[in-house]
Amino acid sequence: MLDALVNEAGGSASLYGVSSGGALSLQAAARLGPAKVTKLAIYEAPYGQEKQDFAKQKDGVNARVRTGEPGEAAEFFLSSIGTPPEALEGMKRSPQWEAMKKIDFTLAYDYEVLGDGAVPEEVVKTIRVPALVMNGGNSMDFMKAAADRIAALIPDARRKILEGQAHQAAAEVMVPLLVEFFTGPRA
Repeated sequence: MLDALVNEAGGSASLYGVSSGGALSLQAAARLGPAKVTKLAIYEAPYGQEKQDFAKQKDGVNARVRTGEPGEAAEFFLSSIGTPPEALEGMKRSPQWEAMKKIDFTLAYDYEVLGDGAVPEEVVKTIRVPALVMNGGNSMDFMKAAADRIAALIPDARRKILEGQAHQAAAEVMVPLLVEFFTGPRA
């Protein structure tokens, strides 16, 4: 599917992915190669949790997507990654919760993209385009470790920690970095 979008966009593209979108972008860059993916930027690809924690989350999300009510998968996911109960209850009272309930089934796709939760080293080390690998300074430790490992596996990777940012980086922080990276020289 991404191949078709790249073709529609003129045959090559730069990719930017956040969270599981970062994981998907890594896979696309490896599969499509440098002729189609010219640059790659990722932010907080969520690899590297403890295997048992990841498996429990994946199984719990998938079970709730299959048999639960809308919103149950999102609630389970958010609580399993450490969202404080009072913050979760605030989210559930917000107007955005109705929209989240409608799309929480997509969490199953996120977990599918992430495989077993470990950095897919055999895939990542085949990427041969300039890459910007980022995480937030206020994010979970496993995000930093995953970004460090991904950057070490890509020969032309730049590594950046966005101080003061968490899993949802502020646009005013991210946009200038992406503009500079994507419009700058290829090498």
